[in-house]
This record gives sequence, C-alpha cells and structure tokens, in this order.
Amino acid sequence: MSVIRKYYNFYISPDKAFAQRLNNVLGFLPSNLDLYHQAFRHKSNQVKDGRSKYNNERLEFLGDAILSTVVADYLFKKYPSKDEGFLTKMRAKIVKRKTLNHIGDLMGLDMILAEQNSNTRLSRSMMGNALEALVGAVYMERGYRKTKNFIVSKMLRAYLDIHELEQRDDNFKSKLLEWCQKNGNDISYEVVDRFKIDKRDRFKVAVLVNGDHIAYAEDFNKKSAEQFASMLALQKLAGQSVPE
Repeated sequence: MSVIRKYYNFYISPDKAFAQRLNNVLGFLPSNLDLYHQAFRHKSNQVKDGRSKYNNERLEFLGDAILSTVVADYLFKKYPSKDEGFLTKMRAKIVKRKTLNHIGDLMGLDMILAEQNSNTRLSRSMMGNALEALVGAVYMERGYRKTKNFIVSKMLRAYLDIHELEQRDDNFKSKLLEWCQKNGNDISYEVVDRFKIDKRDRFKVAVLVNGDHIAYAEDFNKKSAEQFASMLALQKLAGQSVPE
C-alpha cells in the first residue's frame, strides 16, 4: 500500500509538485504528504483541522530532540579524543538557529516555506524551525535509523563544513561579556519593546553597559536579538570588525 501511495503522490496526485520537491530535498518519496505539509506550516498561517491547530510546532519539538541526539552521536564518533566540553560546544554550534537556517536555505526549504505560508511574512528563524519539523516528520514516517541517515547524509555531510565550524566563534554575547570583564564594565540586557508582526511576537532588545543603552536590535527570537545587539555593541565599544 505504501508503494502505491508513493506512486500516486509522485505521478497522479494534485499535490504531485509538492511531493516531487520533497523527493529532491529528502532523497526519498514520502507517502504521508499531510505530515510534511504540517512540517512547513507556521503557526501564524495555521488552519484548523477539526478542533486541532494545524502547524509545525509539535513536529519542531520532536525534531529538535532527535536532531540533538543524532548530532551528539555523530560528534562522539567523529572526535574520539575530544572531551565533553568540546563536544558540547560543537553540538551547540550545529543545532543553533543560525546554522539550521543556513542548512535549510541550502536545502531549498525557502521555496517550500513560501508556498506553504503564502499569507505570512517569512523570517530567517522560520527556516530552522521548519528544518527541525521536517526531521520530526521524517522520524514519524521512517523511524529513528532512517532519520539518522537523513540527518547525517542529507544535512551534516552535504551542507556543513564541520572543520570551518570548529574554528568559528560567533557567540557575540560571550565575546561582549569577555570584553566587559576585561575592561571592568557591567553588562545587562533589557527587552525595551515587544510587539506583534503577522501574529508573531517580535522583541526589541537593548544592551546596557554600566547602565547605559549601547545598542539595540530586533528579532522574532529574544536570544537572537540579544546576539545581534551584542554584535553591534562590540563594534561600537571596541571598534572590532565582527563578521555577521
């Protein structure tokens, strides 16, 4: 029955364009297209299916946990002589929103997101969220072993330069804290505004050094806004050339 369903999805279904695009991204043809529609449906563009709300948050929750487990296993085997601290930092670099956004972009998820959320303004953070939800959908349909193969072969090895990532340090909050400690300054963060755009919370965050507002930044994710504001503060305070 699964083979028949896949054949129908790819060649006959009114949804065959979506199925074909998924096949290019996943490397296999899924049978449960509703599950994958849900993976790309952001809550700001959700539709109601009976009494349930049809969006990707539950799949994102599931995919986040599975991705973290697979990445930990991948790093544990790749770096047999590295300690727990190194492995923890590397896992954090891989599963952080910026990295997942980048991988999702290279995989072509932006086009699927645009199609599935035509009434919603897309943001970079939605890419990483959808990628985690996609992992959750793959797990629900294919199980852990095949999901692990998908993550390692179609995400990590295909689109991630692990050695470049190993050398990268883009934790601007950490850099700013280190700068402030070195120069005897106090640092804090403040949410100066919180508002809605397309039914989504957006945060405006300020960085305070010795009680003075030094830099501001906005994002749909508070932690991302703090990172961006920290980068701007570093540039202003230390005159550093800090990459995006």
